[in-house]
Amino acid sequence: MGNSREVVVTGGGTGIGYAVAAAFAEAGERVTVTGRREQVLTEAAALLGARAVVFDAADPAAVEAALAELPDRVDVLVNNAGGNTDFLDDGGEGLAGFAAAFERNLRSNVVSAALVTHALRDRLADDARIVTIGSIAAHTGAGSYGAAKAAVEAWNVSVAQELGPRGITANVVAPGLVGETEFFRGKLGDRRRERLIANTMNKRPGTPEDVAAVVTFLASPAAGHVTGQVVHVNGGAHPGG
Repeated sequence: MGNSREVVVTGGGTGIGYAVAAAFAEAGERVTVTGRREQVLTEAAALLGARAVVFDAADPAAVEAALAELPDRVDVLVNNAGGNTDFLDDGGEGLAGFAAAFERNLRSNVVSAALVTHALRDRLADDARIVTIGSIAAHTGAGSYGAAKAAVEAWNVSVAQELGPRGITANVVAPGLVGETEFFRGKLGDRRRERLIANTMNKRPGTPEDVAAVVTFLASPAAGHVTGQVVHVNGGAHPGG
């Protein structure tokens, strides 16, 4: 345990984030999970044996206020917070409503990752690992959500370039359909689910553990020469590139 690393996972209370945090915790790393929902997060942290720090990763003031509770040194940062906010509501009427809904997805998915990474940049250890959760939607389309995840990929290249001289890597893991998460908010119909599974080469949805396995590899010493990349975890529904 003396050589265990400090790992921060945003959006670590459920779904992919929880699976990622669990994989690191099981490996003996010291894990901090963050999220907006206090009860969900504290319950998850108790199960994981992790620390919980409650804040909204898309809110600059909230991120600033949370810094005192986050580790002084960060060896692995997993930017998982986000999701398709269009599943929550439509943002209102007219162009103003459209703009508000579009901007909400950008804030929730790309601004959140950029904010937390920027806030922790001086705490990142040499040879640290940054992994950000993207989406197949960056390549297959999904309105403002797909646009936000495409922006994540472009931003990630800049992070990899900036921090690479310190041995720090930055990569994106882009899942396709993953079961056992809250992502679709109950709005994924059976027909669409069947079509998404049919699009895969192995004819099954992904699991949070499928994604976590790739995240932990990219966070490992073995992945020191893998940076600025997008690694697709989608059963071949979008075959790379």
